[in-house]
Amino acid sequence: MSNDMDDTHPSLTAFEQVASDPLGYAQRHKEATGRLVIGSFPMHFPGELAHAAGTLPTIIQESEDPITAGHGMVHPFYCGYTRSVVDQAVKEEFGVLDAIMFGDHCVQVLGAADTVRSLLPKAKVHFYQLISSMSDPWSFERARETFVQAREGMEELVGRSIDDADLAASVRTFNHNRQLIRRIYELRREGLCDLTARQLQHVVKSSMVMDKDEHNALMETLVADVEAGEGPRTGGVRVYLSGHFCQAPKPELLDLIEECGGVVVDDDLYHGQRYISTDVSEELEGMDGLAHWYQERNLRVPCPTRVDQNADWEEHLLGQMERARADAMIVLMAKFCEPHMYYYPEIKEAFERRGVPHLLLETEHEMGTFEPMRTRVETFLEIARRQRAGKAVA
Repeated sequence: MSNDMDDTHPSLTAFEQVASDPLGYAQRHKEATGRLVIGSFPMHFPGELAHAAGTLPTIIQESEDPITAGHGMVHPFYCGYTRSVVDQAVKEEFGVLDAIMFGDHCVQVLGAADTVRSLLPKAKVHFYQLISSMSDPWSFERARETFVQAREGMEELVGRSIDDADLAASVRTFNHNRQLIRRIYELRREGLCDLTARQLQHVVKSSMVMDKDEHNALMETLVADVEAGEGPRTGGVRVYLSGHFCQAPKPELLDLIEECGGVVVDDDLYHGQRYISTDVSEELEGMDGLAHWYQERNLRVPCPTRVDQNADWEEHLLGQMERARADAMIVLMAKFCEPHMYYYPEIKEAFERRGVPHLLLETEHEMGTFEPMRTRVETFLEIARRQRAGKAVA
């Protein structure tokens, strides 16, 4: 779906092109620069390490293509993201990747990565065991040890050591990128940003794929344009989106929510706030900074794949909705996403206890038509609108 705002903000066209063809961008970049391309699974590999090694870090994305050749390679009850990644490997679409990094944030990712390793015997597939218990006395040191191992793996791959100054420069570059995108989010919450949910997803998704210097240059132009604009002229039910840890929600679903009268003002999606929430400390030594970033980001946006006594996802969501002045929350749950499925009942209970409207929508790779969801979304947003009006009268 094209948007007139692409003409107002030319950077959006570049972001959309990269978001729609991430591996194509990586191939073109590799041919133009000669840099190695390092793919990673979501959600915890620090791209700063690969960038400091002189390579292009790119997060492997779910493909829009139907799952065909890889259908029988993994269990059918794996999520759409993992099945899509395996399908892309079977179809030999990962030829541009010189290495793949992955961790253990869910059983399905482990299964998919093992399958990819068997399908790509010539590729370097590196596994890093990140500690999932985040608040124990040894958590920081264990995380640091893992990132030291990742650094050594990158150094072996490129055949040289990663200079501390290069790592510090990469941290600054990545932090700047996160800060630019967070500025768009701030303007969005304030009602001063005219980007649609689809367009903002393109912004974040392209950041996961593109060279950060190139993305920063486009983002600086976009932020300046948005700050100089007048913001959107239409109102609606202010919606907070939650869920989708690995793959981006279908753009058509984001369009549907807005067509039904919703205005997305914030989220905790991986292709959103979860990805850009936390900067790496520029004061701490490289590996200390990465370990601190790993722990801190789970406090800023709690993840159900991590165990942290200091983080409650449901309370975080309620607080973020208040900060964004959201009227309602729509939960986007990828089908067969076990960490989300286990945690959702606590969210549901907390929101019902507070009387906050929320709607659960289950998504999958093979969505087909979105029309069956339209009536549910329209009805939900009307309920939220009336509840908001009732509070205003009271």
